Parts: sequence; C-alpha cells; structure tokens
Amino acid sequence: MLASRQKAIEGWLVAWLVEGVVAIAIGALSMKRKANLAQVPVLSGPARRFVLSFAPPLLVGALLTIVLYRAGLYAVIPGAWLVLYGTGIVTGGAFSVRVVPVMGLCFMALGSVALFCPLNWGAWFLTAGFGGLHLVFGLIIARRYGG
Repeated sequence: MLASRQKAIEGWLVAWLVEGVVAIAIGALSMKRKANLAQVPVLSGPARRFVLSFAPPLLVGALLTIVLYRAGLYAVIPGAWLVLYGTGIVTGGAFSVRVVPVMGLCFMALGSVALFCPLNWGAWFLTAGFGGLHLVFGLIIARRYGG
C-alpha cells in the first residue's frame, strides 16, 4: 500500500526495498527461532545450502535493479524481482520439502508475465507474489509439514 501511494518512482522503489529488508530480517529471525527450538545451529547443513543457493539470485536482483533504474526501465523491475526471487526459491528449495520449488516456479511464472506489463501493474504483481504466493504456500507448508 505504501509503495502504491508514492508519486515518484524513487519513492515507490524505496518503499519496496525497505519492505524487502524487513522481510529478510523477519525471515532471518524466524530461521533463528526455528533452529533454536530444534536445538541445531542456525546455519546447519541444509540451512547453509539454502542460503548459498538462494543468495546469488537475490544479489543479481539487487544489481539488476540498479541497472534497470539507471536505464529508466522501471516497468521491468517488478518482473525481474519476481523471476529472480523465484529462481532463488527453486534453487534453495532443492534442499527443502517438494512444495518449495513449486512455489519458486509460481514466482517465476508470475514474474515472466509481469515483465511484459506496464509499471502501474507492478504493485499488483508484487503483491500477488510476495503477499499471495507466500500466504498460500505458507499455509500448505504449515499444514503438510508443520511449518
């Protein structure tokens, strides 16, 4: 909601980037909590493999965001984020339950469509992906695998 209320692209971009940092912090704290409950190191074998597989597409997304912004290709940014995040989920999810890579493929499909849509649709695609897909797959994972 905050990003969609921004009048300038810079405000829109900052709002989404701040949200991304908040999401990463929540994910890291959740991982730490789950590791503590299971009495295993935070970066145990599977977690370390996930991070090493997940991080490169996110770093590419950060670099590509800068390049696309500087080139004035704002409409491509939401699709690029979704495709690269989905790529990270697919690769990182190879070390998780089967439904996780499926979620990544859904992000990639959504992002592929978003790449060819106008910027003013971007917020809807990002909301559908980062909000909707996470909720749907989060419920499936919680129900089938206990979180």
